[in-house]
Amino acid sequence: MTVEPVPAENVWVGLDLGTQSARAIAVTETGHVVGVGSRPLTSHRDGPRHEQDPDQWWQAIAAATAEVMRDVPAGTVRGVAVDATSGTILLTDRRGRPVTPALMYDDTRAADQVARVNDAGQAVWAELGYRRMQPAWALPKLLWLIQHYPGVVHDARLTHQNDVINRRLVGRDVPTDLSNALKTGAHLIQETWPTDILDSLGVLAQLLPDLVRSGTPIGTVCAAATEATGIPEGTPVIAGATDGCAAQLGAGPLTVGSWNSVLGTTLVLKGVTRELLRDSLGVVYSHKAPSGDWLPGGASSTGAGVISRDFAGRNLDELNQAASAREPASAITYPLVSRGERFPFVAPDAHGFVMGDPLDDADRFAAVLQGVGFIERLCFDYLDLLGAPTSGDLILTGGATKSEYWCQLRADILGRSVTLPENAEPALGMAVLAASSGRNAADVAAEMVRVRDTIDPRPGSAGRFDDAYLTLVTELEHRGWLQPAAAVRARERTNR
Repeated sequence: MTVEPVPAENVWVGLDLGTQSARAIAVTETGHVVGVGSRPLTSHRDGPRHEQDPDQWWQAIAAATAEVMRDVPAGTVRGVAVDATSGTILLTDRRGRPVTPALMYDDTRAADQVARVNDAGQAVWAELGYRRMQPAWALPKLLWLIQHYPGVVHDARLTHQNDVINRRLVGRDVPTDLSNALKTGAHLIQETWPTDILDSLGVLAQLLPDLVRSGTPIGTVCAAATEATGIPEGTPVIAGATDGCAAQLGAGPLTVGSWNSVLGTTLVLKGVTRELLRDSLGVVYSHKAPSGDWLPGGASSTGAGVISRDFAGRNLDELNQAASAREPASAITYPLVSRGERFPFVAPDAHGFVMGDPLDDADRFAAVLQGVGFIERLCFDYLDLLGAPTSGDLILTGGATKSEYWCQLRADILGRSVTLPENAEPALGMAVLAASSGRNAADVAAEMVRVRDTIDPRPGSAGRFDDAYLTLVTELEHRGWLQPAAAVRARERTNR
C-alpha cells in the first residue's frame, strides 16, 4: 500500500483486529492513505479451542496506531472506528478487565450449547433470516462461559472483541454495535436484545451491553488513550463492525444492488439490499447497515485455497497463461477447499470432484479457475432466487485479484463488468465508517475508496461457458446438494 504525503485535508483513522495482526490506517476525505501501521497477534489453539490475550489486542492496536499518528497532524483527525473478528467474545468486570479467556471467532468448544440456543430462539432466528446459530457463534460461547465461570457472572459484562478497544479508547463502558452483536443474538430489526430468550437461557440482563448501530458516536478518545495511541484527546469514537462488514465498507460502492465478491482461500459474497432477505435454508444471513439497509452475505468453501493445495510451488503466471488457451477446459471441476459446503447451498457432506479427464496440468488448472467462477455465478443465481437485487456494481477483492487473468475470466463467466479497488481492507472500511457519522456511508465510500481498474467481459465471451456451467449445476442437483429450485433458477437465468 502506498502512503502519500499528508495533504491539507481531514483525516479519519480505521483500526482492524484480525487473526494474525492488528492494523491501523489514516485516510483523508479524498482517499489519500497518509499512514499505515501493523503489529502481529499470537493465538493459542488446542483442538476446538482458539484463544487470544485481550491485553495483547490493546498493546498491538496502540503500537500500530502510534506508528500511524507520527506523520499525521493532530488537528486533522476527525474520528476513529474499530472492527474485529465476528463472534469473538469474553467476560470482563465493571472496570473492563478480562475475567475469562477470550474465545475467538472459530472456537467451537460450545458445540453442545447450540441445540439449546436454537430451540429457545427458533422464532427470532427465523425472523432475522439466518434460521439457526452455529457452534462458533457467540451466543453458544456465552452460555459456555456462564457455565464454566459461575463465580464471576454476577459482576461481569459480555464484551465483544472491538468493545475491548473501544473501552480503552473512551475510558469507560461503551455500547456494542449491532454488527458484532448479531452472533450473540441481538434482534437486528428491533435493535434490542431478545431478553425473554436470553433469560430462558440463563443470560442475566446485567451481562448485556447497550446496543447501537454501526456508525453511531459512542464517546471520545480519553487522555490515557491519547498517550498510548497518539490519537488526539477528544477525537470522536464511532461504533464499528465485524471485520467482514468492514471489508465490505472498504471495497467501495454501498448502494442497493451492489456486491463485493471476496476471493481468497474461500469465496465470500456480501451485498446491499433495501429489505431483509429471509432464506428458508439459512444459507444467507444479513447484517444491518449504518443506513438501516441490509448487508446480506454468504461464504462458500470453494476458492483459491485449492490452488495453494494442489499447485503448491508452481509458477502461477505460467499456469495462468496456459489456462487462457483452455476455455472451456476439457474437465469440469467443483473445487472445494475442504469438506462441506455453505453457499450457495448447505451440504455438510459435500466434497470436491472432477467430471471428465483434464488433458494436462494447464487444463486441470483452467478447470479449477473456471469451477470457482461457476460457483460464484451460482451464488448470484441463488441470491436472485431469494429476491436480492444483483445488477449493481460488482467489486472484486481478495488475494485472487492479483491474477489479472482470473479477474477477466470471472467477468466473462458472470457476463458483467467488475471493479477492482486500489485498496480494500477492513481498516480502510473503518476509516470510511468513522467519516460517515451524520452522512450516508455510500456517499462517503464513493469519495474515499479509489478504483484501480474496471474489467469488462471480452467480446465473444457471452455463452462460452454456459454448457459447462449448466453441466455442473445439474451434477450438484443430482447429488442432492443443490436445491431443485436453485437449479431451475440457474437454468432460467442462463437461457434468457
